[in-house]
Amino acid sequence: MTMSTTQLHVDPSQLLPSVLTPPISKSDAQRALVLAHLTGAWPLPDLQNEPEEFLPADVHVLRRGIEALRLPPGPMRDVDCADGGAPFRILVTQSAVTPGAQVRLTGTPRLGERPHGPLFESLREALGPAGLLLTEGHPWPVELRAPLSTLEREPVFRVPGAQSSQYASSLLLGCAALFLRERRSWRVEIIGPLTSAGYLELTVSWLRRFGFTVHERDGHFEVADYRAPERPPAMPGDWSSLGYLLLIAWHTGGSVERADLASAHPDQALVRLVEQVGLRSQAGLGNTLRLTGEARGGLVASGTECPDLLPTLAALACVLPGPSTLHDVGILRLKESDRLEGIRTMVDAFGGKTALEGETLTLHPPASRPAHFAMDSRGDHRQAMVAATLSVLSGVPLTLTGPECVEKSFPGFWRQLERTGVRLT
Repeated sequence: MTMSTTQLHVDPSQLLPSVLTPPISKSDAQRALVLAHLTGAWPLPDLQNEPEEFLPADVHVLRRGIEALRLPPGPMRDVDCADGGAPFRILVTQSAVTPGAQVRLTGTPRLGERPHGPLFESLREALGPAGLLLTEGHPWPVELRAPLSTLEREPVFRVPGAQSSQYASSLLLGCAALFLRERRSWRVEIIGPLTSAGYLELTVSWLRRFGFTVHERDGHFEVADYRAPERPPAMPGDWSSLGYLLLIAWHTGGSVERADLASAHPDQALVRLVEQVGLRSQAGLGNTLRLTGEARGGLVASGTECPDLLPTLAALACVLPGPSTLHDVGILRLKESDRLEGIRTMVDAFGGKTALEGETLTLHPPASRPAHFAMDSRGDHRQAMVAATLSVLSGVPLTLTGPECVEKSFPGFWRQLERTGVRLT
Protein backbone atom coordinates (compact mmCIF):
# COMPACT_ATOMS: atom_id res chain seq x y z
CA MET A 1 0.00 0.00 0.00
CA THR A 2 1.28 3.49 -0.83
CA MET A 3 1.35 5.52 2.35
CA SER A 4 0.06 9.09 2.37
CA THR A 5 2.19 12.08 3.33
CA THR A 6 -0.85 14.32 3.86
CA GLN A 7 -1.02 15.64 7.41
CA LEU A 8 -4.10 16.87 9.25
CA HIS A 9 -3.86 18.88 12.46
CA VAL A 10 -6.76 18.24 14.86
CA ASP A 11 -7.40 20.96 17.47
CA PRO A 12 -10.07 19.99 20.03
CA SER A 13 -9.72 23.07 22.24
CA GLN A 14 -13.14 24.61 21.50
CA LEU A 15 -15.67 21.79 21.70
CA LEU A 16 -19.44 22.20 21.67
CA PRO A 17 -22.43 19.81 21.82
CA SER A 18 -23.99 18.75 18.54
CA VAL A 19 -26.03 16.01 16.90
CA LEU A 20 -23.75 13.68 14.95
CA THR A 21 -24.78 11.42 12.04
CA PRO A 22 -23.04 8.16 11.09
CA PRO A 23 -22.96 6.72 7.57
CA ILE A 24 -25.08 3.74 6.66
CA SER A 25 -23.64 0.50 7.95
CA LYS A 26 -21.28 -0.94 5.35
CA SER A 27 -21.61 -4.41 6.89
CA ASP A 28 -25.39 -4.24 6.55
CA ALA A 29 -25.32 -2.55 3.15
CA GLN A 30 -22.97 -5.14 1.69
CA ARG A 31 -25.28 -7.99 2.67
CA ALA A 32 -28.35 -6.09 1.50
CA LEU A 33 -26.76 -5.30 -1.88
CA VAL A 34 -26.06 -8.96 -2.58
CA LEU A 35 -29.55 -10.04 -1.54
CA ALA A 36 -31.18 -7.26 -3.56
CA HIS A 37 -29.23 -8.46 -6.59
CA LEU A 38 -30.31 -12.07 -6.03
CA THR A 39 -33.99 -11.41 -5.28
CA GLY A 40 -34.83 -8.77 -7.89
CA ALA A 41 -34.91 -5.81 -5.47
CA TRP A 42 -32.07 -4.06 -7.33
CA PRO A 43 -31.28 -1.20 -6.99
CA LEU A 44 -31.96 -0.58 -3.31
CA PRO A 45 -33.79 2.76 -2.87
CA ASP A 46 -31.98 3.53 0.41
CA LEU A 47 -28.60 3.37 -1.31
CA GLN A 48 -29.78 5.26 -4.39
CA ASN A 49 -30.89 8.21 -2.25
CA GLU A 50 -28.04 8.29 0.28
CA PRO A 51 -25.74 11.37 0.15
CA GLU A 52 -22.18 10.54 -0.91
CA GLU A 53 -20.69 11.59 2.44
CA PHE A 54 -22.59 8.72 4.08
CA LEU A 55 -21.74 6.04 1.48
CA PRO A 56 -18.57 4.10 2.45
CA ALA A 57 -16.08 3.31 -0.31
CA ASP A 58 -16.45 -0.42 0.38
CA VAL A 59 -20.14 -0.16 -0.58
CA HIS A 60 -19.16 1.40 -3.92
CA VAL A 61 -16.65 -1.42 -4.47
CA LEU A 62 -19.22 -4.13 -3.87
CA ARG A 63 -21.87 -2.38 -5.95
CA ARG A 64 -19.51 -2.13 -8.94
CA GLY A 65 -18.66 -5.81 -8.59
CA ILE A 66 -22.31 -6.85 -8.52
CA GLU A 67 -23.07 -4.66 -11.52
CA ALA A 68 -20.37 -6.58 -13.41
CA LEU A 69 -22.00 -9.89 -12.43
CA ARG A 70 -25.41 -8.64 -13.57
CA LEU A 71 -24.19 -8.29 -17.16
CA PRO A 72 -24.94 -11.17 -19.57
CA PRO A 73 -22.28 -13.93 -19.67
CA GLY A 74 -19.40 -12.97 -21.89
CA PRO A 75 -15.68 -12.22 -21.83
CA MET A 76 -13.57 -11.90 -18.70
CA ARG A 77 -14.69 -8.92 -16.58
CA ASP A 78 -12.29 -6.93 -14.38
CA VAL A 79 -13.34 -5.94 -10.86
CA ASP A 80 -11.08 -3.78 -8.67
CA CYS A 81 -11.77 -4.54 -5.00
CA ALA A 82 -9.38 -1.79 -3.79
CA ASP A 83 -8.75 -2.49 -0.08
CA GLY A 84 -12.14 -4.10 0.64
CA GLY A 85 -11.73 -7.40 2.43
CA ALA A 86 -15.44 -8.14 2.80
CA PRO A 87 -16.34 -7.00 -0.77
CA PHE A 88 -13.56 -9.18 -2.19
CA ARG A 89 -14.59 -12.28 -0.28
CA ILE A 90 -18.27 -11.77 -1.08
CA LEU A 91 -17.55 -11.21 -4.78
CA VAL A 92 -15.35 -14.31 -5.00
CA THR A 93 -18.26 -16.52 -3.97
CA GLN A 94 -20.88 -14.66 -6.01
CA SER A 95 -18.63 -14.96 -9.08
CA ALA A 96 -18.23 -18.69 -8.44
CA VAL A 97 -22.01 -19.30 -8.26
CA THR A 98 -23.03 -17.09 -11.22
CA PRO A 99 -23.45 -19.53 -14.15
CA GLY A 100 -20.78 -19.02 -16.78
CA ALA A 101 -19.32 -15.90 -15.14
CA GLN A 102 -15.70 -15.02 -15.94
CA VAL A 103 -14.28 -12.52 -13.47
CA ARG A 104 -10.79 -11.16 -12.82
CA LEU A 105 -10.47 -9.66 -9.32
CA THR A 106 -7.67 -7.32 -8.20
CA GLY A 107 -6.97 -5.18 -5.15
CA THR A 108 -4.30 -3.40 -3.12
CA PRO A 109 -1.11 -5.19 -2.01
CA ARG A 110 -2.38 -5.19 1.58
CA LEU A 111 -5.64 -6.88 0.56
CA GLY A 112 -3.55 -9.47 -1.26
CA GLU A 113 -1.62 -10.17 1.95
CA ARG A 114 -4.74 -10.86 3.98
CA PRO A 115 -5.80 -14.52 4.35
CA HIS A 116 -8.27 -15.86 1.76
CA GLY A 117 -7.07 -19.45 1.32
CA PRO A 118 -9.81 -21.18 3.36
CA LEU A 119 -12.51 -19.53 1.21
CA PHE A 120 -10.76 -20.52 -2.03
CA GLU A 121 -10.34 -24.11 -0.86
CA SER A 122 -13.98 -24.37 0.21
CA LEU A 123 -15.15 -23.20 -3.23
CA ARG A 124 -12.75 -25.54 -5.03
CA GLU A 125 -13.89 -28.51 -2.94
CA ALA A 126 -17.61 -27.84 -3.46
CA LEU A 127 -17.68 -26.54 -7.04
CA GLY A 128 -14.39 -27.57 -8.62
CA PRO A 129 -15.71 -30.96 -9.81
CA ALA A 130 -18.61 -29.09 -11.46
CA GLY A 131 -16.16 -27.03 -13.49
CA LEU A 132 -15.14 -24.07 -11.31
CA LEU A 133 -11.70 -22.72 -12.20
CA LEU A 134 -10.11 -20.46 -9.56
CA THR A 135 -6.54 -19.31 -10.14
CA GLU A 136 -4.43 -17.04 -7.94
CA GLY A 137 -1.73 -14.57 -8.91
CA HIS A 138 1.00 -13.42 -6.52
CA PRO A 139 -1.22 -12.04 -5.10
CA TRP A 140 -3.15 -10.64 -8.08
CA PRO A 141 -5.16 -11.25 -10.13
CA VAL A 142 -7.59 -13.84 -8.82
CA GLU A 143 -9.50 -15.27 -11.79
CA LEU A 144 -12.71 -17.29 -11.65
CA ARG A 145 -14.59 -19.17 -14.34
CA ALA A 146 -17.89 -20.39 -12.91
CA PRO A 147 -19.59 -23.67 -13.88
CA LEU A 148 -22.84 -23.55 -15.82
CA SER A 149 -24.55 -26.00 -13.45
CA THR A 150 -23.93 -27.30 -9.92
CA LEU A 151 -26.93 -29.66 -9.69
CA GLU A 152 -24.73 -32.76 -9.59
CA ARG A 153 -22.79 -31.54 -6.57
CA GLU A 154 -23.51 -32.21 -2.90
CA PRO A 155 -25.14 -28.93 -1.72
CA VAL A 156 -22.65 -28.04 1.02
CA PHE A 157 -19.68 -25.74 1.63
CA ARG A 158 -17.25 -26.69 4.39
CA VAL A 159 -14.98 -23.99 5.81
CA PRO A 160 -12.88 -23.44 8.95
CA GLY A 161 -14.20 -20.77 11.29
CA ALA A 162 -11.00 -19.75 13.08
CA GLN A 163 -9.56 -16.93 10.92
CA SER A 164 -12.62 -14.98 9.83
CA SER A 165 -16.41 -15.24 9.85
CA GLN A 166 -16.37 -13.48 6.45
CA TYR A 167 -15.66 -16.81 4.76
CA ALA A 168 -18.83 -18.35 6.17
CA SER A 169 -20.88 -15.20 5.47
CA SER A 170 -19.70 -15.13 1.86
CA LEU A 171 -20.54 -18.81 1.38
CA LEU A 172 -23.96 -18.45 3.04
CA LEU A 173 -24.82 -15.65 0.61
CA GLY A 174 -23.68 -18.06 -2.10
CA CYS A 175 -26.11 -20.63 -0.71
CA ALA A 176 -28.91 -18.11 -1.20
CA ALA A 177 -27.96 -17.67 -4.86
CA LEU A 178 -27.82 -21.44 -5.39
CA PHE A 179 -31.14 -22.02 -3.65
CA LEU A 180 -32.90 -19.50 -5.88
CA ARG A 181 -31.46 -21.13 -8.99
CA GLU A 182 -31.81 -24.80 -8.05
CA ARG A 183 -34.70 -24.70 -5.55
CA ARG A 184 -32.89 -27.08 -3.23
CA SER A 185 -31.32 -26.41 0.15
CA TRP A 186 -27.63 -25.49 0.37
CA ARG A 187 -25.69 -25.27 3.61
CA VAL A 188 -22.44 -24.08 5.16
CA GLU A 189 -20.70 -26.37 7.65
CA ILE A 190 -18.23 -24.54 9.90
CA ILE A 191 -15.24 -26.55 11.06
CA GLY A 192 -13.99 -25.69 14.55
CA PRO A 193 -14.70 -22.53 16.58
CA LEU A 194 -16.00 -19.45 14.76
CA THR A 195 -14.27 -16.08 15.12
CA SER A 196 -16.49 -12.96 15.22
CA ALA A 197 -19.68 -15.01 15.24
CA GLY A 198 -21.77 -11.83 15.45
CA TYR A 199 -21.01 -10.99 11.83
CA LEU A 200 -22.32 -14.35 10.65
CA GLU A 201 -25.45 -13.78 12.73
CA LEU A 202 -25.76 -10.42 10.96
CA THR A 203 -25.68 -12.28 7.62
CA VAL A 204 -28.36 -14.70 8.83
CA SER A 205 -30.46 -11.74 10.00
CA TRP A 206 -30.31 -10.13 6.54
CA LEU A 207 -31.15 -13.37 4.76
CA ARG A 208 -34.27 -13.68 6.89
CA ARG A 209 -35.21 -10.03 6.38
CA PHE A 210 -35.09 -10.61 2.63
CA GLY A 211 -37.40 -13.63 2.93
CA PHE A 212 -35.04 -16.62 3.20
CA THR A 213 -35.54 -19.42 5.70
CA VAL A 214 -32.25 -20.25 7.43
CA HIS A 215 -31.84 -23.21 9.77
CA GLU A 216 -29.00 -23.19 12.33
CA ARG A 217 -27.70 -26.23 14.19
CA ASP A 218 -24.28 -27.15 15.60
CA GLY A 219 -22.26 -24.96 13.24
CA HIS A 220 -24.42 -25.84 10.21
CA PHE A 221 -26.32 -23.03 8.46
CA GLU A 222 -28.83 -24.09 5.81
CA VAL A 223 -30.76 -21.90 3.34
CA ALA A 224 -33.97 -23.89 2.97
CA ASP A 225 -36.72 -21.67 1.53
CA TYR A 226 -37.56 -18.23 0.14
CA ARG A 227 -40.65 -16.02 0.17
CA ALA A 228 -40.31 -12.48 -1.12
CA PRO A 229 -40.90 -9.75 1.51
CA GLU A 230 -43.39 -6.95 0.86
CA ARG A 231 -40.62 -4.34 0.63
CA PRO A 232 -36.80 -4.24 0.91
CA PRO A 233 -35.56 -3.70 4.49
CA ALA A 234 -34.27 -0.25 5.49
CA MET A 235 -30.56 0.51 5.98
CA PRO A 236 -29.43 1.16 9.57
CA GLY A 237 -26.62 3.43 10.71
CA ASP A 238 -23.13 1.96 11.04
CA TRP A 239 -22.39 0.80 14.57
CA SER A 240 -18.64 0.77 13.93
CA SER A 241 -18.85 4.50 13.13
CA LEU A 242 -21.33 5.09 15.94
CA GLY A 243 -18.62 3.87 18.31
CA TYR A 244 -16.46 6.92 17.58
CA LEU A 245 -19.39 9.32 17.44
CA LEU A 246 -21.04 8.14 20.67
CA LEU A 247 -17.82 8.63 22.64
CA ILE A 248 -17.22 12.03 21.05
CA ALA A 249 -20.82 13.05 21.76
CA TRP A 250 -20.49 11.84 25.37
CA HIS A 251 -17.44 14.07 25.90
CA THR A 252 -19.00 17.12 24.19
CA GLY A 253 -22.51 16.72 25.64
CA GLY A 254 -24.11 15.90 22.30
CA SER A 255 -25.99 12.96 20.80
CA VAL A 256 -26.03 10.73 17.72
CA GLU A 257 -28.62 9.78 15.10
CA ARG A 258 -29.36 6.44 13.38
CA ALA A 259 -28.49 4.43 16.50
CA ASP A 260 -30.78 1.43 16.04
CA LEU A 261 -30.60 -0.53 19.29
CA ALA A 262 -32.40 -3.44 17.61
CA SER A 263 -29.53 -3.88 15.13
CA ALA A 264 -27.73 -7.22 14.97
CA HIS A 265 -24.36 -5.52 14.33
CA PRO A 266 -21.65 -6.83 16.72
CA ASP A 267 -20.27 -3.34 17.38
CA GLN A 268 -23.49 -2.39 19.14
CA ALA A 269 -21.71 -4.09 22.06
CA LEU A 270 -20.16 -0.68 22.77
CA VAL A 271 -23.34 0.39 24.57
CA ARG A 272 -23.02 -2.55 26.95
CA LEU A 273 -19.23 -2.50 27.33
CA VAL A 274 -19.01 1.13 28.43
CA GLU A 275 -21.40 0.38 31.27
CA GLN A 276 -18.37 -1.22 32.95
CA VAL A 277 -16.86 2.24 33.42
CA GLY A 278 -20.03 4.02 34.52
CA LEU A 279 -21.46 5.28 31.21
CA ARG A 280 -25.15 4.81 30.46
CA SER A 281 -27.07 5.16 27.21
CA GLN A 282 -30.23 7.25 26.88
CA ALA A 283 -32.40 6.65 23.81
CA GLY A 284 -34.45 9.48 22.32
CA LEU A 285 -36.90 9.89 19.47
CA GLY A 286 -36.04 8.65 16.00
CA ASN A 287 -33.13 6.38 16.99
CA THR A 288 -31.18 9.17 18.68
CA LEU A 289 -28.87 8.14 21.49
CA ARG A 290 -26.52 9.71 23.99
CA LEU A 291 -24.11 8.50 26.65
CA THR A 292 -24.08 10.03 30.11
CA GLY A 293 -22.06 9.53 33.27
CA GLU A 294 -18.52 9.99 34.55
CA ALA A 295 -15.95 7.39 33.55
CA ARG A 296 -14.26 5.33 36.25
CA GLY A 297 -11.94 2.32 36.42
CA GLY A 298 -10.98 0.35 33.32
CA LEU A 299 -12.78 -1.87 30.83
CA VAL A 300 -12.52 -5.44 29.51
CA ALA A 301 -13.41 -6.54 25.95
CA SER A 302 -12.69 -9.41 23.55
CA GLY A 303 -11.76 -9.58 19.88
CA THR A 304 -13.89 -12.68 19.42
CA GLU A 305 -17.02 -10.57 20.01
CA CYS A 306 -16.29 -7.26 18.30
CA PRO A 307 -12.82 -7.00 16.71
CA ASP A 308 -13.48 -3.74 14.86
CA LEU A 309 -14.49 -2.10 18.13
CA LEU A 310 -11.25 -2.83 20.00
CA PRO A 311 -9.26 0.17 18.62
CA THR A 312 -12.14 2.47 19.58
CA LEU A 313 -12.21 1.02 23.09
CA ALA A 314 -8.43 1.46 23.25
CA ALA A 315 -8.91 5.20 22.65
CA LEU A 316 -11.40 5.33 25.52
CA ALA A 317 -9.01 3.29 27.69
CA CYS A 318 -6.35 6.00 27.27
CA VAL A 319 -8.53 8.50 29.19
CA LEU A 320 -9.87 6.15 31.87
CA PRO A 321 -8.49 6.31 35.41
CA GLY A 322 -7.53 2.62 35.53
CA PRO A 323 -5.94 -0.05 33.29
CA SER A 324 -8.01 -1.87 30.66
CA THR A 325 -7.69 -5.37 29.20
CA LEU A 326 -8.36 -6.51 25.64
CA HIS A 327 -8.52 -10.27 25.11
CA ASP A 328 -8.21 -12.32 21.89
CA VAL A 329 -6.35 -9.54 20.08
CA GLY A 330 -4.49 -11.70 17.52
CA ILE A 331 -7.26 -11.23 14.96
CA LEU A 332 -6.36 -7.52 14.81
CA ARG A 333 -3.14 -8.33 12.96
CA LEU A 334 -5.12 -9.48 9.88
CA LYS A 335 -7.05 -6.26 9.20
CA GLU A 336 -6.35 -3.39 6.75
CA SER A 337 -3.23 -2.82 8.85
CA ASP A 338 -1.80 -4.59 11.88
CA ARG A 339 -4.28 -2.98 14.27
CA LEU A 340 -2.74 -4.61 17.31
CA GLU A 341 0.50 -2.80 16.57
CA GLY A 342 -1.54 0.31 15.73
CA ILE A 343 -3.17 0.31 19.17
CA ARG A 344 0.19 -0.10 20.89
CA THR A 345 1.70 2.70 18.80
CA MET A 346 -1.20 5.04 19.65
CA VAL A 347 -1.02 4.33 23.39
CA ASP A 348 2.75 4.85 23.33
CA ALA A 349 2.41 8.13 21.37
CA PHE A 350 -0.11 9.30 23.97
CA GLY A 351 2.27 8.54 26.83
CA GLY A 352 0.62 5.35 28.07
CA LYS A 353 1.97 1.81 28.28
CA THR A 354 0.89 -1.58 26.97
CA ALA A 355 1.80 -5.14 27.90
CA LEU A 356 1.10 -8.05 25.53
CA GLU A 357 0.95 -11.58 26.96
CA GLY A 358 -0.19 -14.14 24.41
CA GLU A 359 -3.58 -12.96 23.14
CA THR A 360 -4.16 -10.44 25.96
CA LEU A 361 -3.24 -6.77 25.78
CA THR A 362 -3.25 -4.62 28.93
CA LEU A 363 -3.41 -0.83 28.47
CA HIS A 364 -2.23 1.63 31.12
CA PRO A 365 -3.27 5.26 30.58
CA PRO A 366 -0.58 7.91 31.08
CA ALA A 367 -0.08 9.50 34.50
CA SER A 368 -0.30 12.88 32.74
CA ARG A 369 -1.47 13.67 29.24
CA PRO A 370 0.93 14.95 26.60
CA ALA A 371 0.75 18.46 25.13
CA HIS A 372 0.43 16.94 21.65
CA PHE A 373 0.62 13.55 19.94
CA ALA A 374 1.18 12.33 16.39
CA MET A 375 -0.07 9.25 14.54
CA ASP A 376 0.25 7.71 11.09
CA SER A 377 -2.95 6.00 9.93
CA ARG A 378 -0.89 3.67 7.69
CA GLY A 379 -3.84 3.73 5.30
CA ASP A 380 -6.24 2.18 7.83
CA HIS A 381 -9.55 4.04 8.16
CA ARG A 382 -10.21 2.84 11.71
CA GLN A 383 -6.77 3.85 12.99
CA ALA A 384 -7.31 7.37 11.61
CA MET A 385 -10.72 7.83 13.22
CA VAL A 386 -9.63 6.24 16.51
CA ALA A 387 -6.70 8.65 16.80
CA ALA A 388 -9.05 11.60 16.20
CA THR A 389 -11.48 10.20 18.78
CA LEU A 390 -8.68 10.06 21.36
CA SER A 391 -7.77 13.66 20.54
CA VAL A 392 -11.34 14.80 21.26
CA LEU A 393 -11.74 12.67 24.40
CA SER A 394 -8.48 13.93 25.86
CA GLY A 395 -8.43 17.51 24.59
CA VAL A 396 -4.91 16.86 23.25
CA PRO A 397 -4.10 18.17 19.74
CA LEU A 398 -3.23 15.53 17.13
CA THR A 399 -1.14 15.55 13.97
CA LEU A 400 -2.43 12.71 11.79
CA THR A 401 -0.65 11.46 8.68
CA GLY A 402 -2.94 9.90 6.06
CA PRO A 403 -6.42 11.22 7.00
CA GLU A 404 -8.05 10.53 3.61
CA CYS A 405 -8.33 6.77 4.25
CA VAL A 406 -11.59 7.37 6.20
CA GLU A 407 -13.34 7.28 2.79
CA LYS A 408 -13.37 3.49 3.08
CA SER A 409 -16.10 3.44 5.72
CA PHE A 410 -17.01 7.03 6.72
CA PRO A 411 -16.40 9.66 4.00
CA GLY A 412 -18.05 12.40 6.08
CA PHE A 413 -16.11 11.76 9.31
CA TRP A 414 -14.09 14.96 9.26
CA ARG A 415 -17.20 17.06 8.55
CA GLN A 416 -18.93 15.45 11.53
CA LEU A 417 -15.91 16.22 13.70
CA GLU A 418 -16.04 19.88 12.67
CA ARG A 419 -19.65 20.01 13.89
CA THR A 420 -18.32 19.50 17.42
CA GLY A 421 -16.10 22.59 17.17
CA VAL A 422 -12.92 20.71 16.31
CA ARG A 423 -10.63 22.79 14.10
CA LEU A 424 -8.95 20.95 11.23
CA THR A 425 -6.01 22.33 9.25
